[in-house]
Amino acid sequence: MTAPRLALGLLAMLLLAAVPAGAQRGAFRVTYDVDTKSRPDQARISGRVYNDSEGEVYDVSVTAEALDRRGKVLASGVSFVDSRIGRGDNRPFTAAVPVVPGAARYRVEVTSFRGGFGSQSP
Repeated sequence: MTAPRLALGLLAMLLLAAVPAGAQRGAFRVTYDVDTKSRPDQARISGRVYNDSEGEVYDVSVTAEALDRRGKVLASGVSFVDSRIGRGDNRPFTAAVPVVPGAARYRVEVTSFRGGFGSQSP
């Protein structure tokens, strides 16, 4: 392989590794329930992360957020889900978010994972 071809191949690999996870929309599905009754100071969020991507994902974490009526983040909590989720598979998670005045709803998103190349986060 000539030097220019090798350089182009390496550049293409680097660009693929640097693709932000935001480009991976639809790679995950997250379902969850919120329990604000068990502990008055903390919302317990339990759910599942489904890997709808084309391959395995590694070191998956979610961020759970308490939002006000306008969608502003009032509080958050991060939870590690699993070290590996196979294609088409799912894993349970639990996360805790402080209960704060003005919280109208909660949201959970996959915010960190590793695919084939390097760490990614949406």
